[in-house]
Amino acid sequence: MAKITLEAPVFSVEAALEAATYGVNRLELCSNFPEGGETPSAGMLKFLKSEVDIPVFVMIRPSGGNFAYTQKELMVMKRDIELLGELGADGFVFGVLTNEGSVNVAACETLIRTASGRPCTFHRAFDALSDQFEALEIIKSLGFQRILTSGGKNSVTEGLDVILALINKANGGISIMPGGGTKPEHVSVLSKTGHLTDIHASCKTWKKSPNNYVNPDVSFSDDPEAFLKDLRVDQETVSQFLDAIESI
Repeated sequence: MAKITLEAPVFSVEAALEAATYGVNRLELCSNFPEGGETPSAGMLKFLKSEVDIPVFVMIRPSGGNFAYTQKELMVMKRDIELLGELGADGFVFGVLTNEGSVNVAACETLIRTASGRPCTFHRAFDALSDQFEALEIIKSLGFQRILTSGGKNSVTEGLDVILALINKANGGISIMPGGGTKPEHVSVLSKTGHLTDIHASCKTWKKSPNNYVNPDVSFSDDPEAFLKDLRVDQETVSQFLDAIESI
């Protein structure tokens, strides 16, 4: 079986640098953690490409909420792929659905073509589809190299049986990448299929922010502690995933 790649989603410069230092194999660069990821800034990508020597895949998502986009939003996604590709993005992460919960084939074809051969991941829009098994073949035929999924459930733990079935159905023709509450102990279970090549895990932790002052009369978040903590990467969790992968 091919070596399993550990990918971590990162939402800040510091988290990205930590992930690379701790041994993560690939970054999924995003913004807006509360929305589950949106397109990051061009400046962040350009900076990170000068700082890390591991692949950086970039989330292409113009807004939170659902995954059915207007024509104007699709134009923005296309332009983001062009611009971020010029700045060194190693791959792209996106997914476009119809209003009825199926794959928007025409939109995905356009974005894949715009990626100009860079590998593309169909992200967890997959979990919002009405039929994951039917969509798998469509996504594969479009040219995506991998699918990020929690098995149509809220977490990999809940969707584990579905993920196993998807991996077996894909049979190595496209990588089924578990993600969404992935735990190190999932690695050995999923690897028994013989077709596990990617694991997506945030390995996230909250660290105390150096910021010491909070104006009690102003709130910028639903979380009253937001000014006092930063979302980062936990070295011990990364090590546990790497150990689990190495033990296979």
